Amino acid sequence: MGPNLFVNYYEAAAMVLFGIGFTTMLLHPNLIKKIIGLNIMDTAIYLFLAAKGYIEGKLAPIIVNGDLAMETYINPIPSSLVLTGIVVSVSVTAISLSLVQRLYRKYNTLNIDEIMFKAGQEAD
Repeated sequence: MGPNLFVNYYEAAAMVLFGIGFTTMLLHPNLIKKIIGLNIMDTAIYLFLAAKGYIEGKLAPIIVNGDLAMETYINPIPSSLVLTGIVVSVSVTAISLSLVQRLYRKYNTLNIDEIMFKAGQEAD
C-alpha cells in the first residue's frame, strides 16, 4: 500500500462502495437488490465529489467579515453537484420502485430472469 492511500481514504472508501454497488447490480437477479446497488453507487459518487471538493483550512463559500479573497473559500461546484445528484437519484429510485411494483403485480416475481422468461412466453 502506498502512502497516498492513507491520505486519500475518503476516495478509497468511495471506490470500495462503488465496487460493492456495481457488483450488487451485476450479480443479483432481484430487482430490489439492483436498485439498492444503484443507490450504493450513487452514494459512492457523492462521497467522492464531496471529498474532492473539500480543502483543509478553507471555509464554506459564504462571505464572512467582508473577505472577498477567492483563496479563503472552497469551490461550491462539487457541493452543488452532490445536491443535484441526490435529487435526481431520489427521483430515479422512486420511478424504479414504482416500475418494479408494476412488474411484481403482473409477473408475481422480482427475479429478472423469470420476468424475461414469462414475458418471452407472452410474446409467443
